[in-house]
Amino acid sequence: MAIIATVFAALAALLHVYIFVMESVQWTQPRIWKRFGVADQQAADTTKPMAYNQGFYNLFLAIGAIIGIALFWAGGAGTGSVAAVSGKTLVLFSLGSMLAASLVLLTSGKGYLRAAATQGTLPLIGFVLFLFA
Repeated sequence: MAIIATVFAALAALLHVYIFVMESVQWTQPRIWKRFGVADQQAADTTKPMAYNQGFYNLFLAIGAIIGIALFWAGGAGTGSVAAVSGKTLVLFSLGSMLAASLVLLTSGKGYLRAAATQGTLPLIGFVLFLFA
């Protein structure tokens, strides 16, 4: 169970690193801003600082999950050691925050259902599996 939980948590982290790259590095490229529903290049340029900031939130969540996974396994997954418990706690917090962010995205309107599902599915699965790991 711990291995499968780790796979889903790592995939969620990788997805959030990719979102970071799109928002903080590639935002003004048409193929990226169109994916986020931005109307035109001028709007992308105007929203670039906001996207840059938001991208880093995604990166920090990914880093938290990755550090948590490393601590979880370094402490002997499921052993109850301080490192394993700390790692599991950090993974659950990071995945829970990713999931909560996807739920907040849903409040933006029905047009964001697909994006919210994409952003929230891996963290949800990883969270549930890590609860039992």
